[in-house]
Amino acid sequence: MPPSQNLPEKPARSPVTSTSFAGRFRTYFLAGIVVTAPIAITLWASYWFVTLFDAWLRPLIPAFLDPGNYLPFRVPGIGLIFALLGITLIGALAANLVGRTILTFWDRMLDRTPVVRSVYKGTKQIFETLFSQSGASFRNVGLIEWPRKGIYSLVFVSREVDGGQIGLEPGRRMYAVYISTTPNPTSGYVYFVDVDDVRIIDMPVEDAAKLVISMGLVFPEGAEQVKVIAANIDQNTAQKLLEKPAKKPPSRKARTAKAETAAK
Repeated sequence: MPPSQNLPEKPARSPVTSTSFAGRFRTYFLAGIVVTAPIAITLWASYWFVTLFDAWLRPLIPAFLDPGNYLPFRVPGIGLIFALLGITLIGALAANLVGRTILTFWDRMLDRTPVVRSVYKGTKQIFETLFSQSGASFRNVGLIEWPRKGIYSLVFVSREVDGGQIGLEPGRRMYAVYISTTPNPTSGYVYFVDVDDVRIIDMPVEDAAKLVISMGLVFPEGAEQVKVIAANIDQNTAQKLLEKPAKKPPSRKARTAKAETAAK
């Protein structure tokens, strides 16, 4: 027998090892993207927002108030800081008699200007609704069968309206609901739906917004089952039901004591 046949055969390279290494590399790479992408996008958006305000407002800032004229480096965010201070100052002026008088004059002047008044009044109403301290905003989340029966769409309930307010039968109870598009929640459709056709569900507006923006991927944490509160109640009743505190589960000590009592 030739001596070469006595030598042990060289083990072949296992394809599983290379495959598993490639799989681990792909897993770690995707995990790194998941971690770093939100941070990078947040930093980029913040930098873009700050530089945008600087480009707009920095030329309007007096030279003696700009720290960049006294320091050897450029200070970012000065335009944004002055914008916040200016908005706060205007808000403070609007809270006193002199400021209200000036704003009333400005409001009347714009209201008498063609074309401009339509944009001004619409924008003013939107911002007053969004930032109103009286709480005029989406309060409930519901489901309606749309675009056809058997398919449910998530809606944000704005308010309850009377049918006579929109040219229908007076006394007809309806909800004004907003159906948002995904992933951009700022565009969508407003529908007036009968109260009987809206199912108010026990889901916070913030969680519903996350669900829409994430295209259905991000569900509320711990929401294994969303409870349908009612399909034929007014807005105030639904809000009271939503504000009821959830019952806390018994502690471990209480469960142990109950089990010992049952055993005796």
